[in-house]
Amino acid sequence: MEDTDSFATLMDSTSSKIQQLQKAFAELESYRAVTLNLKWKELEAHFRGLEKSLKRRFHELEDQEKEFENKTMKAQEIVKKREAAVVAKEQATLQRLQEKRDAAVFAIVNAREKHRKVSSKGIAIVSDGDEGHGTPEVEEKPMNSACVAAEVNLQDVKTSPGIANVESMSYLELVKLCEEMDAGGIHKFISDNRKNLAAIREEVPLALRAAPNAALLVLDSLEGFYDAEVPNHDVKKDANLLGLRRTCIMLMECLSVLLSNSESVSDVISEDIKDKAKAVAEEWKPRLLDIDASNGNSLEAHAFLQLIASFGIASNFNEEELSRLIPLVSRRRQAADLCRSLGLSEKMPGVIKVLVDSGRHIDAVNLAFAFDLTEQFSPVPLLKSYLDDARKFSHVKSVNSSPTAQLHESLSSLKELDCRVCSLG
Repeated sequence: MEDTDSFATLMDSTSSKIQQLQKAFAELESYRAVTLNLKWKELEAHFRGLEKSLKRRFHELEDQEKEFENKTMKAQEIVKKREAAVVAKEQATLQRLQEKRDAAVFAIVNAREKHRKVSSKGIAIVSDGDEGHGTPEVEEKPMNSACVAAEVNLQDVKTSPGIANVESMSYLELVKLCEEMDAGGIHKFISDNRKNLAAIREEVPLALRAAPNAALLVLDSLEGFYDAEVPNHDVKKDANLLGLRRTCIMLMECLSVLLSNSESVSDVISEDIKDKAKAVAEEWKPRLLDIDASNGNSLEAHAFLQLIASFGIASNFNEEELSRLIPLVSRRRQAADLCRSLGLSEKMPGVIKVLVDSGRHIDAVNLAFAFDLTEQFSPVPLLKSYLDDARKFSHVKSVNSSPTAQLHESLSSLKELDCRVCSLG
């Protein structure tokens, strides 16, 4: 702004400068001997033109400066508003995190107090050797890892009962069960909390870290997978057994997650545990012979393959035999991950061909996408073939089926096909 003011002052003095120049020119003419061809009016016109040009340019620059200042002010206002919004969001997030932290620490403190009450019953009294003489010394049992965790940030704990969080308490119960190697208790805990199964699935790998031997705990949890009192053909009618089998599979998957986050697999699964897992797999293997492969959704085959994958014993089994079991689980969402864990990626072209030949085109397309084999097994022809087969099958059944049943079957087939076509788009 100082430069602008000085320039404006200079512009205002232009007229006086021109007048001074006119006087000097007149004085010069009075001394000349010969008349000059250059007239003062011409010089004046020239300088007046320069003056107008400079003033016009000066005003243009002033207008541009004002416009720039307005834009700068608007931009600064927008930035301030955004900064305020960001600060508000940060404060809200910090407040939510603080509430969750307070709830978790409060739950831990409660668990610690309960542990103290229990452990106080088992305090050992150590005397100095003579009864009735000397002061007895109290020796407390060492606290477990859950109590050690409770020492974190105890100074900042808010002891308001309203802060307590049900999820935190549930997680502490799960940790306690793992610490006690209570496989039956874990099954019951998961069964009682099936409504929160998604959250439990995330908590189990963390809770397993508290177990003295996580791999052995998971292996123990498989007991009862095959109930001798329930024949294979009646399994689908037994909801409790189905729930137990699903829990077994979930626990083995959680063990795999724990292993993926561990620096050394041998620290979690010893060779002795692997031998025990192999024995369980050998016991389960003959039971797979009676399973119908057409539905591709076998819990038993999934559990067998997950057992081999989670405990890292795939090298003890023939790859061809394992690959022949993949069609038994091809409809399950974990099928592709299982194949990778078992080292069967190279066998997938053969598996997909088996699925195509058996008319299970949807499963074949899913695996083709999962293993980047869509050039070898083009999805569009497979889906068209699936639709043709569905129409033929619907036509064959039309004699014995009601129109309503046909409609439901057609809608089901079209929905399944539409899902795959959408994935291609």
